[in-house]
Amino acid sequence: MAVRAAVLPAIGAPLEITSVELPEPGPGQVRLRLAAAGVCHSDLSLTNGTMRVPVPAVLGHEGAGTVLAVGEGVDHVAPGDCVVLNWAPSCGTCHACSLGEVWLCANALNGAADVYARTADGIELHPGLNVAAFAEETVVASSCVLPLPEGVPLTDAALLGCAVLTGYGAIHHAAKVRPGETVAVFGVGGVGLATLQAARIAGAERIVAVDVSPEKEELARTAGATDYVVASANTPREIRALTGKQGVDVAVECVGRAVTIRAAWESTRRGGRTTVVGIGGKDEQVTFNALEIFHWGRTLTGCVYGNSDPARDLPVLADHVRTGRLDLSALVTERIALDGIPAAFENMTAGKGGRSLVVF
Repeated sequence: MAVRAAVLPAIGAPLEITSVELPEPGPGQVRLRLAAAGVCHSDLSLTNGTMRVPVPAVLGHEGAGTVLAVGEGVDHVAPGDCVVLNWAPSCGTCHACSLGEVWLCANALNGAADVYARTADGIELHPGLNVAAFAEETVVASSCVLPLPEGVPLTDAALLGCAVLTGYGAIHHAAKVRPGETVAVFGVGGVGLATLQAARIAGAERIVAVDVSPEKEELARTAGATDYVVASANTPREIRALTGKQGVDVAVECVGRAVTIRAAWESTRRGGRTTVVGIGGKDEQVTFNALEIFHWGRTLTGCVYGNSDPARDLPVLADHVRTGRLDLSALVTERIALDGIPAAFENMTAGKGGRSLVVF
């Protein structure tokens, strides 16, 4: 059956909205109709080669939809069920999984090398980050779908597949923010907005949002920021001034640039924690001298997918949504059709907006 999808024909090439032929689900597979898909910066990282996947590919990894059909052996979802896509399913058997660190699963992205569909003229297509959510319908491994808990709007639930899991996990799992602590969040895109909400949920006393765009202040304050700083060379000094000249307890970097990581580090107090969520390129080199590492006693940690276990964390996030502590709609800056994805990518490149949500 033919469906419309956003195809990346080659690294560095623009996305093409075209028709692709999907097969029926085989053993262990699920076919679903997408309700929505978020346009994430990680998708941009795939187009420019920062993250490598086989091409041509259908991108999109943050999505939710309704099950249309299941293959042999699939019993945790059935046709008609509403589900959230999990683009990095853990295998359960590798070393990281044996340690309980499922977000570091060595086999999580193996499915990206599969051929999952073809163009109308027979060109083989790969499923981007496993799930190919920039399409009206998709076929995925059953491990890539999680039942959507009740009480969460299906369209907004797409954001639970990446932005919210990453931002929430950065605060609660990686940085382990405690009530009363101070937090700075660098980058007010979709993940940054989710991180601000997570910091508020964690009980942070002061939450400083940092971004190059003054226009994002209202978005940031709606998500939970108590203060807003327009990024500059003086950002660490401004943040220390807001925190009694000490610096924040925790800084979360959601941009993936050396200068931003360094600024986040310098914005924390002595003994503070910096968590890096942003995905940067190999050319983004961050430097520290040995004396400052000793003197400041700070920690710098990476964070993959929010150090989250989607199966464990999704019900927790759903409860926050149902009680109003987590507002998914506040993360969406525009709702677009499939044809609007190329323009949304241009906005991301220019640093505009928070999260574009493709609604099918």
